[in-house]
Amino acid sequence: QLQLVESGGGLVQPGGSLRLSCAASGFTLDYYVIGWFRQAPGKEHEGVSCISSSDGSTYYVESVKGRFTISRDNAKNTVYLQMNSLKPEDTAVYYCAVLRGITVQAMCVRTTFGSWGQGTQVTVSS
Repeated sequence: QLQLVESGGGLVQPGGSLRLSCAASGFTLDYYVIGWFRQAPGKEHEGVSCISSSDGSTYYVESVKGRFTISRDNAKNTVYLQMNSLKPEDTAVYYCAVLRGITVQAMCVRTTFGSWGQGTQVTVSS
């Protein structure tokens, strides 16, 4: 069974930090492009950050550049999203997704995937 499980969300004050985890089971993330997406209430999924397992290249949506960092722990088969200087507009449910044979830029501008997991809620509020 192929599965991605997101975790690490929570409630945080503006300016705070969270680290999200995307743990893969049933397969390894090798040869995949992995992306973090978010969905705010009433809005479609938005690509946030993506990373390539083959060459390590990364992509960040303009609104999170300098604040978010995507990384991968090969031993744990897990991808992380470190989120610093969080803003209320970052509030959303965050999901991870994977594809093969795609650039990180193309991955992060996609709006639909075959399926989404439960995601993890990030709420930034004062």
